[in-house]
Amino acid sequence: MTEPRTLCEAFQGTVAEHPDLVALRTPGGAVELTFADYAARVRSVAAGLDAIGVKRGDTVAMMLTNRPEFSVCDTAAMHLGATPFSIYNTSAPEQIAYLFGNAGNRVVVTETQFLDTIKAAGVDEIEHIVCVDGAPEGTIGLEELESGGSEDFDFEAAWRAVEPEDLVTLCYTSGTTGPPKGVQLTHANILAESLGFNGVVPLAAGERCTSYLPHAHMADRQTSHYNPMVFGIQITQVDDPRMIAAALPDVRPTFWVAVPRVWEKLKGALEAQGITDPAALPEEARKGVLEKIGLDECRIAFVGAAPSPVELLQYFQDLGLPMCEVWGMSELTCVATCNPPDKIKLGTVGPPMDGVEVKLADDGELLCRGPILMKGYRGDPERTAEAIDDEGWMHTGDIAEIDEDGYVKIVDRKKELIINAAGKNMSPANIESRVKSSSPLIGQTVTIGDRRPYNVALIVLDPDVAAKWADEHGLDSSADAMAEDASVLAEIERGVAEANEHLSRVEQIKRFKVLPVDWLPGGEELTPTMKLKRTPIAEKYAAEIEALYS
Repeated sequence: MTEPRTLCEAFQGTVAEHPDLVALRTPGGAVELTFADYAARVRSVAAGLDAIGVKRGDTVAMMLTNRPEFSVCDTAAMHLGATPFSIYNTSAPEQIAYLFGNAGNRVVVTETQFLDTIKAAGVDEIEHIVCVDGAPEGTIGLEELESGGSEDFDFEAAWRAVEPEDLVTLCYTSGTTGPPKGVQLTHANILAESLGFNGVVPLAAGERCTSYLPHAHMADRQTSHYNPMVFGIQITQVDDPRMIAAALPDVRPTFWVAVPRVWEKLKGALEAQGITDPAALPEEARKGVLEKIGLDECRIAFVGAAPSPVELLQYFQDLGLPMCEVWGMSELTCVATCNPPDKIKLGTVGPPMDGVEVKLADDGELLCRGPILMKGYRGDPERTAEAIDDEGWMHTGDIAEIDEDGYVKIVDRKKELIINAAGKNMSPANIESRVKSSSPLIGQTVTIGDRRPYNVALIVLDPDVAAKWADEHGLDSSADAMAEDASVLAEIERGVAEANEHLSRVEQIKRFKVLPVDWLPGGEELTPTMKLKRTPIAEKYAAEIEALYS
């Protein structure tokens, strides 16, 4: 069998081979679509989109929670040769207006809860808003769209006209500074990613996974949208990411992907039940723990998108889960390096996938190239030229090390390294990772120390753990009260002291401040993918930081 040239070919091949396998579902199976059902809906939505003027090369915006309609509508647009792209659901109207201006879309697919925000963006060029959960005034309901296709629409000709170099999506980077960049990814990029990943971790038809991360994040698009088209994987769409832990026992994923914060939450919940040393448990008990959290049939687990403490990975390894840490970026489609399940090196992000080259620049910056490299930033040749040099190397902005076996270790972001008053270089991410893993009460922390005599930290409590702590200790559970409570501060101090034992003297946190707030993804302090917005944090909490140095 020849390899598909486009995702459309891959999807149609999977449908032909596995029509009766369940492709898309919701927790509990309230909604289930086989690949044949999925394909039929794609055909009717594609006809409807064609009827309202969506043609090859057009862009279509998507602002949806994780639901089967996302997969259906996105795949339908793709089969027209159009470029569907997702918007973070936490986006403000002015952010949406910027993305629409860059993408140039005339159509938006969304749901009722986001209509006011989209309309507030005030983009005159939007001609049609398709609503998947109703048909409020001024919108086209999905049912109406599907029944509105022309009888002479040639679906087969439309998808067969799609070429490997056609854009399959735009991924807008949730930049910690400056406006987001529109990463342009092609069908060829996505297929290279799928096949490269399959070379490290073979994927098979009928495997099960979840979709709960934002669709605007390439980790979700690649693992829960594109890979299933190529390999025939069943995806359970979880529309509220806070409910992912509750959904796992229903899904029983055969492989699973989560960012470190989700793994930390799972670990905290298990430790609260007294499971503090999985390695000491008999094998049967470990299986029982995995069964309880719905990961007993999970043969491989993946973690990426942010630094992971080795202790966190070791905890789940000791439970029997192979923890494969990966590294990548939107500009490299998704994953570029991955720990092979049979040769995991904790503390590294593994070697590059087949077809991907990596090397270090003179200053330690990781450079990467290969068929997964983006086509460029949309409408921004200047920033594209800054990112990709004349030899095709992507300058990733990550400082790294590469060992004798070719395994990559990420040190930190190039622009985020702390250089203290004495000229010492430090990685704030490594320090923060150590501090966060020292106490379940610590939800977020940011290290400050650039051009300063010593390092200090701002700490935000984990709201779930803090609520449980307040209940157990009979405390006022308000954020203000918890941030000043003696028992809470004592636990944070203990955790920071424990973290400091594992850090060099110059890296250690000398003082800290617990903030009476919660930092939410997409807010002032965190990107939608939960990366720290260091400059906005430093500006917003300037008074608290200065007090720590006074």
